[in-house]
Amino acid sequence: MSALISDDELKHESRLVWLEDVQELDYVRQSLDRLPTRGGKPAYHRDGRMVGYAVLGPQARASRASDTFRRRVFWLLPHDRDAEPEGLYATGAPAEAVDPRTVTAGSKGCKTERSEGGPPSPAMRELGITLPL
Repeated sequence: MSALISDDELKHESRLVWLEDVQELDYVRQSLDRLPTRGGKPAYHRDGRMVGYAVLGPQARASRASDTFRRRVFWLLPHDRDAEPEGLYATGAPAEAVDPRTVTAGSKGCKTERSEGGPPSPAMRELGITLPL
């Protein structure tokens, strides 16, 4: 979950690969998965779909215990807002969700008014500002 992801765990990310146009998504879920390689598209074993993943640089080292790398994977479930706009997450967002526009390699990203399903306040819209929550 994003709250449990530390900046230290992201320091070896060299880039993010998006499999979809995330500019149209209000949020994506992110998790740190144990994967066998530093790069390449990982296997996906959740319901829903993978929308992106992180690639690690050559300085990243595998865990001694599991010989795996901790890499971020971005995903959505079938009941997320993009598929069910009036469903469970019509407002609010899952704990592990972040606004994909705030995510970069090495940066956790954050929730915003958009990812929470609410419009920006009138004053913020007037100023063209969207603050992370």
